[in-house]
Amino acid sequence: MMKRIGLLILLLAFLNLIGYTQDKYIGPNRKLKKYVTFFNSLDTEAVKNYIPNDKAFAWLNENIPMLECPDQVIEQNYYYRWWTFRKHLVKSPDGFIFTEFIEPVKHAGKYNSISCALGHHLYEGRWLKNTIYLKEYINFWLYSADKGESKPRFHQFSSWVDDAVYQNNLVKPDLAFIKRILPDLAADYDKWENERQLKSGLFWQHDVKDGMEESVSGSRKDENRRPTINSYMYANAKALSEMAAQTSNQALLLKYQAKAAALRKLVMDSLWDSSASFFKTKMAKGPLATAREAIGFVPWDFNLPADLPEYAKAWDQILDTDGFKAPWGLTTAERREPTFRTRGSGHSCEWDGALWPFATSQTLKGLSNLLTNYKNHGKMNATVFYNELHQYALSHTKNGKPYIGEYQDEKTGEWLKGDNPRSSFYNHSTFNDLIISDLIGIKPRKDSILEINPLIPKGKWEWFKLSNVSYHGKTISILWDKTGKKFNQGQGFKVYVNGKQIYKGTALKAIKLNI
Repeated sequence: MMKRIGLLILLLAFLNLIGYTQDKYIGPNRKLKKYVTFFNSLDTEAVKNYIPNDKAFAWLNENIPMLECPDQVIEQNYYYRWWTFRKHLVKSPDGFIFTEFIEPVKHAGKYNSISCALGHHLYEGRWLKNTIYLKEYINFWLYSADKGESKPRFHQFSSWVDDAVYQNNLVKPDLAFIKRILPDLAADYDKWENERQLKSGLFWQHDVKDGMEESVSGSRKDENRRPTINSYMYANAKALSEMAAQTSNQALLLKYQAKAAALRKLVMDSLWDSSASFFKTKMAKGPLATAREAIGFVPWDFNLPADLPEYAKAWDQILDTDGFKAPWGLTTAERREPTFRTRGSGHSCEWDGALWPFATSQTLKGLSNLLTNYKNHGKMNATVFYNELHQYALSHTKNGKPYIGEYQDEKTGEWLKGDNPRSSFYNHSTFNDLIISDLIGIKPRKDSILEINPLIPKGKWEWFKLSNVSYHGKTISILWDKTGKKFNQGQGFKVYVNGKQIYKGTALKAIKLNI
């Protein structure tokens, strides 16, 4: 008997050595391991930050929601974007931060910090399980970023930081944290008013300070009233009023409710071009700009426009090949514009037409909001959203390998920074938040209702699973299996909270559940 047991042990050891025993990782964990191994194999890891590649699987396995879906382009890019996001986590002497560029750049502040994509970082990072990273990152910008600097870094670029802080709090509620930082967020809003608000009530900004230099309607000198900063400041005022309500600060609530209402009216009255059916930049030295630009979709990122057919008509332009629709994605200026793609060598930073993930992710968020929060959709539907999201995922490639860089040629997909190492792993946009909050449709709320409103076109996916979602201190899993044969857990649409099934339906549809 002992001899047989010894032989069995030797056989199992041999089988394990040659790979015949079952992988110790199962389901989505095995999938994550496969992707991380693949991505690591492509990377020379010229820069190592807090979580190096050899620790990536363990950190991601602990922190991110897991996705399984039949669209392999979306699925691979979902894990690729988490893998790259992790590369930007830095443990600085002033706490955790996320960088924008993987390589040091001259225009960055300390620890290679840049505020331009701060809002994107907070939207993306709100789905990480560990809450300390974003809290310290928020603290860094409020209290440390400008200390010891020769020029201010926090206001180096326009920002929807208050909105992003509030949206993060909807996923990971922490009233004590909000109560502590709210006065400083409000003081920062007042500072923006002193720096950038005109007597008319609108805010102005240079295109380069929007992170969108060399744009069609832009200027590095003129005080142009852009849809970007005005939408951001509306969203910030609205978020401050919401956080004031949560912390029972009636004075701040009333103050920022009034500011949000006034700015919303100004944007619709002053920046809407009714003849072009589009939000545009109002030039400092003249009327509205002539060209439509992707920044005209930004008001919908924050549900600013009224729910009227005339506003929804703006979205027709993403279906028009003379508008924003190009072979490789959505352009940053309409293609019929006479000066489209004429402002540089194609290797600097031009926002006059090329594809920028920063802008694409904003446009897709705005489209999702239109379809979810408005009654008037114009020509837009879930299929349009899905197709553009799929194309956005498809664009994350270079030489046949996963890649995210700064900006691309709209016809060929060529990354216009070429092999410049600063452009690799560019952390300047969202993708995974669009999957979680928009495509699958978890809509964060301040109450105990779990709202799910999928934008997966009817009949497009027969199955998917999003698991390990950290939300309101609970772990959420969402499963759709039309036939019941993919996950062997029965047919239908199911939701689990902390491993317990709380919903089962026959159709993939919008639902609201008390958790």
